[in-house]
Amino acid sequence: MRVAVQFRGNVAAGQSRRWFTHSWPEQWHVIWYVVPTSPRVGAPQVEWDVQVERASATHITYWITIRNISPVAVDFEARYAVLN
Repeated sequence: MRVAVQFRGNVAAGQSRRWFTHSWPEQWHVIWYVVPTSPRVGAPQVEWDVQVERASATHITYWITIRNISPVAVDFEARYAVLN
């Protein structure tokens, strides 16, 4: 299994932002997850959604929307795991 950080970012309080990451081999099974790096005890900070584009016969583009559900700005890491 391959695990790493693809990118880091920030989302303002109550806002959503969208990123994309391209040229992933179509045969890889990739799982995406988002982890806040700015501490805030007592409540969830982010939600995320991943959409997939078949960019070519051999490559995938992932579109990741990250929503800050907290009342303050949140820094985060967008991480992935390749399962095969």
